[in-house]
Amino acid sequence: MSSGVEVGNLGPKSKNPSQNFAPIAWLALELIESNPWDGFYKVICPLTLLGTYIGCFLDDAKDRSLKGMVFYDFRKMTSTLCQDTCTERSVHNLCFSPSASSDRNVRYRGCFKRPDNTTAAALVHMVQPNLTSQSCIEACMDKEFPLAMLSRPDCFCGYSTPHFSLHEPVDEEHCALVNSSLPTSKPSSYFLQVYQTPVQDSRCTERKFLPEKSSWLVALSSFPGAGNTWVRHLIELATGFYTGSYYFDGTLYNRGFKGEKDYWKSGRTICVKTHESSKRDIEMYDSAILLIRNPYRSLMAEFNRKCAGHLGYASDQHWKSKEWPEFVGSYASWWASHVLDWLRFGRRLLVVHYEELQESLVPRLRSITTFLNATASEERLLCAENNKDGHFKRSGSHRPSFDPFTADMRRLIDGYIGAVDQALRASNHTGLPQEYLPR
Repeated sequence: MSSGVEVGNLGPKSKNPSQNFAPIAWLALELIESNPWDGFYKVICPLTLLGTYIGCFLDDAKDRSLKGMVFYDFRKMTSTLCQDTCTERSVHNLCFSPSASSDRNVRYRGCFKRPDNTTAAALVHMVQPNLTSQSCIEACMDKEFPLAMLSRPDCFCGYSTPHFSLHEPVDEEHCALVNSSLPTSKPSSYFLQVYQTPVQDSRCTERKFLPEKSSWLVALSSFPGAGNTWVRHLIELATGFYTGSYYFDGTLYNRGFKGEKDYWKSGRTICVKTHESSKRDIEMYDSAILLIRNPYRSLMAEFNRKCAGHLGYASDQHWKSKEWPEFVGSYASWWASHVLDWLRFGRRLLVVHYEELQESLVPRLRSITTFLNATASEERLLCAENNKDGHFKRSGSHRPSFDPFTADMRRLIDGYIGAVDQALRASNHTGLPQEYLPR
């Protein structure tokens, strides 16, 4: 049996393997039963969907040039699964030569006031000649830090912490002065340009099943398309425990939701995903997080999933088909009845609005973990915020080229919005966010 590795275009080969593989931060070893050459691995770049095969190399387990995680699955490891494993751990752009562009998955977070005590903020100072934003980012990636911070002539690498939470950006003009030689009233070194690198914040990635089975069953209940999987991802990051599901989705299991395969009443997961809303189903749970999302967005998200899977988008042809109005006709009423039934029959409810969680993630996630009676440190919550998108969310915003909601559809949906808002208030919960309400 031999091993294989998913990496990228490393540039010209060197006779010294350590020179070839120095920039790599995270890797997954693939075990290939059909390969008779024990001790060899193949190298593939996961920057594209299918990867790019670039060669076969000798593997010495005692002295690996390849740096990072080794992932074994003797039963069914394939090139595709190996690449998915790398992708799950945010390995999108860690395979590059120093001259290659690493901008593809780098995100600019904004301009922030430099903390008075960089040591307390856990920032690592990097000294670089001829410093550029690119060289600072690449240096922090090489050291496996999720944040790169630039304030010429200084480069800092690190994490978001309570001392440097990235919650209070300042005007961009302060950081523009970093690149300027003009005199200012406040030196530019007081401010940092902050970039999110493709390196995953590892402080909250380890997850496990509950150490002791719980007899208290908590539902994470939502209408389909309301962001249940995203909230499960956040809960797992914040608490370190797997979430379960009333269903089984192999795609989600392969993307890291290991609680997906567990029996939903096993008591080993911190909460259980469900879309069910009958009285019998609701009363099986001791408490529930009721996740609500704008019905217009929920309906579109679920229609996208039905037409194109978890990460795809419905085409204009789908939106123009007879399936769409039929879908709205049946699912819009379900959106309302789902909330109304849980308000009526549910015990100990925490209502969470998807949009408010997006807007104020850390405080909302803190209230969720408190409701779950789980301990989540501020560092872990900030780590969850840094890793909030995961790798199951649809990329970008891909809407149909026209408004798929007709006037009749809007009248129907707006009526349900009003009914749900009224029911929430009557049950001593906060009403729906203003953006839901008809104008």
